[in-house]
Amino acid sequence: CCIPFSYTAGSSLLAVYYRQLIAKIMTSYRRFKMNDLFKFNSVNLDKLTETYNMGFYCHYMATWPEYFVTAESRDGSIQGYVMGKAEGQDKLWHGHVTAVTVAPTYRRLGLAKSLMNYLENISQDVYNCYFVDLFVRASNSLAIGMYTKFGYVKYRRVLGYYCGTTCMEDDYEDAWDMRKALPRDVHKETVVPLKHPIRPQDLEW
Repeated sequence: CCIPFSYTAGSSLLAVYYRQLIAKIMTSYRRFKMNDLFKFNSVNLDKLTETYNMGFYCHYMATWPEYFVTAESRDGSIQGYVMGKAEGQDKLWHGHVTAVTVAPTYRRLGLAKSLMNYLENISQDVYNCYFVDLFVRASNSLAIGMYTKFGYVKYRRVLGYYCGTTCMEDDYEDAWDMRKALPRDVHKETVVPLKHPIRPQDLEW
């Protein structure tokens, strides 16, 4: 495939644009399949990516297949994926990002943004949700910064949401519950930050 674009090696901005252009041409998006569970190690080896048991992924594929999508390269390798669901009641009816991750070799190409846009569109157009939310480790400043650029706000802090390697009393980490209002929430009432933290048992869903 010929790329109608050239750049000088010294131009970092043009280099980034070129890589993003290549990624768009070389990437396709499709629903996650059972066989993908045997091919996504390069994505899930990231220490900040939560890895679940087989039954968990199968449940999402069976219940919310439209929310479980992978980005795939032309050679069939998995570049990244997003997994989510719709849940809640009344004005708390929302789309939830259970996981979104991109393999290290495919980062900074706009894939995470594309995957998040897809999930937000499903939440808006198919499920008519009020907002989309996600949880992120309080120490993961890079992810928090990325989600902020995507339009998410820190809605509330959840104390001790994440368990560490031992799950002992002092081995828990707080999470930020981040939200982004969708068009149905005209006045953005669902994303007004809470002034106090909560505990996991206080979560609605």
